[in-house]
Amino acid sequence: MTLARLVAVCAVWGVFWGSWSALLPAVQAQVGATTADLGLALAGVPVGAIPAMALTGRLVRGRERLALALATALFALAAAGIGLVTTPLALGLALVGLGATSGALDIALNTATGRAERESGGRLFQPVHAAFPVAVIVAAPATGLARSLGYGPAQVLAVVAVLVLACAVLALGLPLGRGVQPVAESRPKAAWKHAALLGALAAGTLVIENSVEQWSVLLMEDYRAAPTLLASAAPAAYMAALTAGRLTAQAFPRLGLGPLYVLAGFGGGGGIVLAGLAPTALLSLAGFALTGLALGPLLPAMLSRAAVGDENGTLVTAVSTISYAGFVLSPLLVAGLSAAFSLPVALALLGVLAVPLLFGYLTDRSR
Repeated sequence: MTLARLVAVCAVWGVFWGSWSALLPAVQAQVGATTADLGLALAGVPVGAIPAMALTGRLVRGRERLALALATALFALAAAGIGLVTTPLALGLALVGLGATSGALDIALNTATGRAERESGGRLFQPVHAAFPVAVIVAAPATGLARSLGYGPAQVLAVVAVLVLACAVLALGLPLGRGVQPVAESRPKAAWKHAALLGALAAGTLVIENSVEQWSVLLMEDYRAAPTLLASAAPAAYMAALTAGRLTAQAFPRLGLGPLYVLAGFGGGGGIVLAGLAPTALLSLAGFALTGLALGPLLPAMLSRAAVGDENGTLVTAVSTISYAGFVLSPLLVAGLSAAFSLPVALALLGVLAVPLLFGYLTDRSR
């Protein structure tokens, strides 16, 4: 039941973000925002998320079950509130709140999963994190269908909020140990350095992931002359392969972090280069799928490694927070590279971010 409850929380988190991507045009029209207004408002998500992640990491220790339930409930309220805004300023403020609650949920979910792994002795990060991309794949087209039937952001987000609240209740039933854990006076510098390394490497993979989500459809339509249906399949192909990679890694319990570094370094880097520079739409689609398959298992494996012996969730929080920088930097990085070169070259250049993963393999072997 522990795994099912954690999977459910991660899944509804993905349901919101899948729905959100499909609702953006309707939300923009609802608040009367220009493209520039919308971009400024969307910056509210990381502005709210980063400090909330740091704060949650301090408060969650020994309270993983309660923290996860509370963060999930607050995220539901923030999601529902977005459907009620009517101005670009209100949208920006609402997205700061959404980012804060989503960041808190991220930390609470990872620390709860880490503690559940330690208490059960099982491997939980891969299947828990596999739920997110599956939910995105399902929620995005479902939301598109709802919009085609005449439902607006308020109605869709109200339904999503109810689902998220239901999973907040489920989180209260997690059989995690009770009580606040004693906080160690200090941690070895080696542990902090390793957490920082894991977070930095994970940030590079998240730059690539976020770039695929944001730019793959545009690449397919504008540079590969792909029809709309085929172009829209690019993020779904990436997410489906991401899920397959995580579930495959879960099926091989002896597969350590080292081989995953190699797979991500060569497969993830090569996949995004292929996606960016391939001469046809189908080859680009294959490149996106290869990227997802190779990168998918790495972040959950990193979090699982950080959770070993991390009774207070401090190192898991550090890895999660540092890695989130990838989402913040990704739009600026790709936009800058696209201005200097072109979108296909910009995406291909992201393959450079996979090279340090090969050095991560050497570091892992030395531990």
